[in-house]
Amino acid sequence: MNRRLLNRFALLLPLVMLAAQSDPAAAQGNANQPISFVVPSAAGGSPDVLSRIITNQWSLNAHRPVIVENKPGAAGNIGVVQVIRGNELTVGYGNINTLAVNRALFSTLPYDVDKDLVPVSHLFNLYNVLIVSVASSVQSVQDLLAQARKNPGKLSYGASGVGTTGHMSGELLNHLEKLDTVFVPYQGGPAALQDLMGGRLDYMFINSSEAVPLIKSGKVRALAVTQLGKRIEQLPTVPTMDEAGVKGYEIVSWGGVVGNRKMTPEQAKALAADLDKVLKMPNVRESLQGLGAQPVGGTPEDFKQLIARETKKWTEIIQSSKIAKLN
Repeated sequence: MNRRLLNRFALLLPLVMLAAQSDPAAAQGNANQPISFVVPSAAGGSPDVLSRIITNQWSLNAHRPVIVENKPGAAGNIGVVQVIRGNELTVGYGNINTLAVNRALFSTLPYDVDKDLVPVSHLFNLYNVLIVSVASSVQSVQDLLAQARKNPGKLSYGASGVGTTGHMSGELLNHLEKLDTVFVPYQGGPAALQDLMGGRLDYMFINSSEAVPLIKSGKVRALAVTQLGKRIEQLPTVPTMDEAGVKGYEIVSWGGVVGNRKMTPEQAKALAADLDKVLKMPNVRESLQGLGAQPVGGTPEDFKQLIARETKKWTEIIQSSKIAKLN
């Protein structure tokens, strides 16, 4: 190679490197290698459904496969550990329970959120819906509260695992209204829903993405939503918990993307920018909003600050509610 060509190559090299870094996946490995996206819950649940809306479009934009892997169990801890142990092409779904609640709820965790994970992007917020079976005699939140007070230790509610927002929604209700009810953890949301509709559970809090289709098809009855201040667009006739008499009640079930420590800050920023583009696409926004999820986006630093705020909030709630730590 002559000197003239060497000089031209030297001028172009920084641009080539920058272009590679703008795609965190392409910067590592062959562009045909699939990206692994770990969802630490069962297929068919809210995290799985919402993640697939985003990853399907992400795959199209990136021109490479993004493969969703469901790893349920241990309140999401199994899936988080898989993200940590994965290669540079492994990312995952992190949410309120795996990144905030679990830190206060478990005496020990197999991961350290601050040291082992890299926050990338706050994907969306969604809210829970308090539901009962259509065969239930309970017609309102006040009916449910009356039955719970009349039968302490008898009413049961379920959720897809310990530490999930379905679990914490029930604990917050117990805390605010001084109730004594029984929590039943499940391996996945669909199993809990089957028991609710079969009369083996009295009530549940589930994400709106799961609740809206069931409510509209007449399979369950909605009593209230956990958004504070206004009702959710998909269920305009369903009151908020605050409207229904549980003052100040709010649960925000947020979710986002995390990487492991093999991901550099530059790669995290580039990936967040790519996901912002996905979240702004009309088809993605419409699909998410149709299930009650509000797209958010933002920088890794924005997501990191949210995780810190929510960890503090839930630590205080769990301690004040005297919820025993889990091993």
